[in-house]
Amino acid sequence: MSQLQEQFQNQQSNTGVTAQATSSREMEEVKGQIFMARQFPRNVFQSEQRILDACKRPSLAATAMYRYPRGGQSVEGPSIRLAEVLAQNWGNLSFGIKELEQRNGESVAMAYAWDLETNVREEKVFTVPHVRHTRSGAKKLNDPRDIYEMVANQGSRRLRACILGIIPGDIVEKAVEECNNTLSGGNKGPLKDRIAQALTAFKENHRVTQEQIEERFGYNVSAFTERDLLDLIKIFNSLKDGMSKVDDWFAKEVKKEQKSQLSSDFQKEQDQSVKKDEKPSETIKKDVTEDDNNNTEQPSFNIE
Repeated sequence: MSQLQEQFQNQQSNTGVTAQATSSREMEEVKGQIFMARQFPRNVFQSEQRILDACKRPSLAATAMYRYPRGGQSVEGPSIRLAEVLAQNWGNLSFGIKELEQRNGESVAMAYAWDLETNVREEKVFTVPHVRHTRSGAKKLNDPRDIYEMVANQGSRRLRACILGIIPGDIVEKAVEECNNTLSGGNKGPLKDRIAQALTAFKENHRVTQEQIEERFGYNVSAFTERDLLDLIKIFNSLKDGMSKVDDWFAKEVKKEQKSQLSSDFQKEQDQSVKKDEKPSETIKKDVTEDDNNNTEQPSFNIE
């Protein structure tokens, strides 16, 4: 009996020493980060310029905003991708997601953002049940990868809120405005081609047809403007990030079928250009050319 007690006490002491060493190491790392932040403080003007320069990239601007319906209205704001760029370029900012523990089929995690210069900290502790809700019912998660992805997905929303609580509001507003300017005027491609790419992306990724999109906006896609395309991209990002579902935006049954001349006009232009350049000896290659024209490239705003 005494031997068992001695072994138990040794295990407890070893666990206590390991926990104390880990805590001490983390404390020294934090002290080092604070020291470096005080030695090399951020230049606010340079940080702002880096953020605005990053927002001029079309790939970032395409994913900078999200939108989802709530209470009969549309709610939109900066996405987690834009929040990460803000934190990275603002400088001297520690942020991330930590899984504190797993217990009784759920994970307890924490999202945080900490300004090492001003010692302003935002953190949110939340619980993620190991359950995925589907139309067929709730499904319990047992695969560690599925659990990790669930925690990361839920944590990204809290992390975005923490970062936006640290970065000054006027910097965030300027970043959003710059992204909108890049998205509306930075793309030099024809508007109708970009709309066609958007329709293809919705059909291939979410099985949303052109008729459903027209039913949502209330008019034909041939009348879409840059602002309509911008709203369509925000909906696409919302669906991809899991902020909303297809049923939240588009009706399953379209009341009235609306057909657009966008695709047919584009095909007519292609056929006319082929006829002008086509020679009598090259009529055999016509079928091959038409097949090549039917290949559609991946839309430029469909980011990974």
